[in-house]
Amino acid sequence: MGGFPLDPELAAFYSRCGGASFASDIYLLRVNDEEEQLEEKAQWWREEWQDRVGVPLLIFGGVASLAYYFATVPGLTDAHGRQPVVQVDTYRLDGPSLLPLASSVDRFFDTYSRYLEELVAHEDFKDQGAAALNFPWKVPHLLARDARLVQLIREGHFDPFLPGLEGRAWVAQVLAAHDLLA
Repeated sequence: MGGFPLDPELAAFYSRCGGASFASDIYLLRVNDEEEQLEEKAQWWREEWQDRVGVPLLIFGGVASLAYYFATVPGLTDAHGRQPVVQVDTYRLDGPSLLPLASSVDRFFDTYSRYLEELVAHEDFKDQGAAALNFPWKVPHLLARDARLVQLIREGHFDPFLPGLEGRAWVAQVLAAHDLLA
């Protein structure tokens, strides 16, 4: 896909489903005989943003009606071909920033489903909806459960792409939450 291998977990998902949306907040790009959004978005990313980020990404989904995207990072592929997942924020004036979300696509789905469980149980959910608990900023403890992601963060793989002091503070929360789990 765009010169990079497609993550095997993402490939397995696409072999079963042509696309998806979850809780009306996030979507996965469509891939079927009529629409090839995944390849189109990969090409768009390369042409518009790749040079500004400086790391190859494969955009596979995003947040509905917003310019936040979910992508795999082919350059951090593990021995099984799995690629970490990041959230790409293209709103920043100084260029896109990345937040590490999961060590693999499967872990991303797991973390997001745990987030949804916490969201609907949140005391303000009835009044505020998804605004009651922002993903991923307000749930660093959920990301801390992913040991490989924590390892990648500790090794500094995402440091150049974090959104300034805010991103570094959030990563520190993820690491602190992981240390509490140990």
